[in-house]
Amino acid sequence: MIAATTVMGIDVARDWLDGFCCPAGHRFRLPNTSEGHAQVLALIQRVPGVAQVGFEATGGQEWALWVTLVAAGVRAVQLPPAQIKAFALSRGTRAKTDRIDAELIAGFMLFRPEAGRALPSGNLRVLRALTTRRAQIVDMRKRLMAQICAREKQGVVADVGDMDNALETMLDDQIGALERRIENAIAQEECLAAKARLLRSIPGIGSVSAAMLIAEMPELGRMTVGAAAAMIGLAPVPHDSGTMRGRRMIVGGRRALRHVLFQAALAAACHNAVLRLLAKRLKERGKPHKLVIIAIARKLVTIANAILKTATPWRLNPAT
Repeated sequence: MIAATTVMGIDVARDWLDGFCCPAGHRFRLPNTSEGHAQVLALIQRVPGVAQVGFEATGGQEWALWVTLVAAGVRAVQLPPAQIKAFALSRGTRAKTDRIDAELIAGFMLFRPEAGRALPSGNLRVLRALTTRRAQIVDMRKRLMAQICAREKQGVVADVGDMDNALETMLDDQIGALERRIENAIAQEECLAAKARLLRSIPGIGSVSAAMLIAEMPELGRMTVGAAAAMIGLAPVPHDSGTMRGRRMIVGGRRALRHVLFQAALAAACHNAVLRLLAKRLKERGKPHKLVIIAIARKLVTIANAILKTATPWRLNPAT
C-alpha cells in the first residue's frame, strides 16, 4: 500500500510527460496529448493516496494537462522552475534529464507541500492570454519604431515607408482590439470588475496595469507586503556576509508585470500626490532615477495589495 502522502511529479515537454511517484518510486512516460492526459488521470485514479500532482511552468505546455486534472478533482499545482533548480542544487544533483526532473519535482513537493500555484479560473486564463498577447504586440511595435528610427539616422533610402506605415497601423489596430477584449473579459465577471475598479482608483494605475495585475497576480490582496514585492521581483535582495555589506539588487519575479509597473510608476511619480513627494525625497537624497522608479513601483504594489485587501478605493489623506 502506497502511503497517503504520495505525490506525483511530472516533467512536461512538448511531446512527452515523464512522471515519478514519490515515495514509491513508480515511473511512467506518456505522450503530451489528450490521450496521454487521459492515461495520466487513469494512472492517478489507480494509485491510492495521491495527495498532489505538480509540474514546472513550461511556457504553456502544461496547461492542457493541468485543466484536465483539475476538472477531474485532482489537486494539481504549477511550480516555479527556479525553486526546483535550487532544490536540485541543494541535493547535489547536477545531471538533468526528464526522468531526473520528474523525480526532483516529486521530492520538492514532499519537502514543500504548500508550494505551487493553483489553476486560475477559466475567465482569468482568457484574460492572461489576452494581456500576454497585447504585451507581445506592443513589443513588436517598439522594435518596428526602433528600426524606423535607425534607418532614418543612417540616411538609407529603402523605399519601405509605406510598408512601415501599414505595419504600424495594423499593430495599433490589433492592440486596440485586444484592449477592448480585455475590458470585456474583466466586465464579464463581477469579482474581476470590482478588482479593476479598486485598482484604477489609484493614481498611476491605468486600465493596462490594472488588467496585468489581475491576470498575472491573482493572489494580490491576500499577501503580505514583502511577499507581494518579491513575487514581482521588486524586493531588494541583500548580499551580506559578516561585516561586508553587498549591493542590494532586485532579481527574479514576474518580468512582464514588473515592466508594466515601471511604466505605471513613471505616471505615478508625476500624477500621484503621495508618490510624487516620495520621488522628490529620493531624488533630493541623490538616488538614481532607476532606483526611484523601482521604489515607486514597489509602493504601488503595496498600495494595491492594501486596497484589494480592504476593498476600499484610494483616498488621498488631506494631511499628506
